Amino acid sequence: MTSPEAAPASLPPETQRTILLLSSAAFFSGAALRVCDSLLPRLAADFDLTAGAAGQVIIFFSVAYGLMQLVFGPLGDRYGKARMVCIAICCCTAGALACAVAPSFDALLATRVLWGMAAAGVIPLSIAWIGDAVPYAQRQATLARLLTGVLAGMMGGQLTGGLFADAQAGWRGAFLTLAAGYAVVAVLLLARVRHMPAPVAPEGARAGFAAQLLSVLRVPWARVVLAAVLAESVFLLGPMAYLPAYLHGRHGLSLSAASALIALYAVGGLLYAMSARRIVQRLGERRMVLWGGWVMGAGYLAWWLAPAGWVAGPVALAVGFGTYLFHNTLQTHATQMAPAVRGTAVALFAFSLFGGQALGVSLAGYAFDHLGPAPLLLVPAAALPLAGAWFARALARRTA
Repeated sequence: MTSPEAAPASLPPETQRTILLLSSAAFFSGAALRVCDSLLPRLAADFDLTAGAAGQVIIFFSVAYGLMQLVFGPLGDRYGKARMVCIAICCCTAGALACAVAPSFDALLATRVLWGMAAAGVIPLSIAWIGDAVPYAQRQATLARLLTGVLAGMMGGQLTGGLFADAQAGWRGAFLTLAAGYAVVAVLLLARVRHMPAPVAPEGARAGFAAQLLSVLRVPWARVVLAAVLAESVFLLGPMAYLPAYLHGRHGLSLSAASALIALYAVGGLLYAMSARRIVQRLGERRMVLWGGWVMGAGYLAWWLAPAGWVAGPVALAVGFGTYLFHNTLQTHATQMAPAVRGTAVALFAFSLFGGQALGVSLAGYAFDHLGPAPLLLVPAAALPLAGAWFARALARRTA
């Protein structure tokens, strides 16, 4: 395997143009994940629901998004990853439009499921396409460019939802705006995909879906990477869902102010993405995951010890940066777990991420309700550095 610390050369212009379009697609997929967060009060008011009941629009989308990873991965290996991303974006356009004209809340839930199913085919298959097209030495920095699109989309989705929640157009206007963005990207990506050579399915992609999934799980290194991302999502993303409630209860911050402080986590990820090329060359993968684990763990400890609520913002910024030191390395290795069925491998990686997040949210919620905030923060403070050290040691053994 080529060392990721090697000095990268420029990618071909055609590859760069495709990556730009995939990053644009990832932007709108990220926005779809977060747009309803700020719309929940408006949805609750328009449909005469509680905020918890309105939250089903997020849950239904997320479940559909997670489960469909296991379908899109094998399809991408078989029929071409860029082509499947293009189909997914077209279906996202239709899904967003259907949500915008939904006549009832039940209809909105059904159309959000369809939208989530379509959105599942964008980010993982874009990652897998980069794995096919970009040499390993350049892959971390290239994936960081895609990450920029995802994180910017998540922030843009939250901002769009907040703006439309207070506007006359409401949630329908927010969904129509995303549908228009999807449509533009779909047209541009379709024009690009039409000039690509017809994909040739690798030998491993000609087996059944279950056989493709099992072929990845039989690879020892794939199991290590999947275990690492599962640990990351359980101990990092699960407890993070309750941080606004923790800051509200301990420091008396409003929920909106607490959420805004924790949202600086995404800004930390963007700072990593903008400096990823230099970081990869200077630190290398082992130190990246080791330091990333320590920064994430130290962040949870700092949230526990912080004397004032405002401290949560700078800590969230640092945790976001540390997260992507760790996560982008895992993501890069996900593209190399099983090259013959790379789409399936990355889909399993994404499924582990979403499954771990769901498990982590459940465990953290139980701990927060029954044991108080101490385990919510102190367990990740210990577990995340251990996860980073474990994966750094696994990398050392693999490259020895």
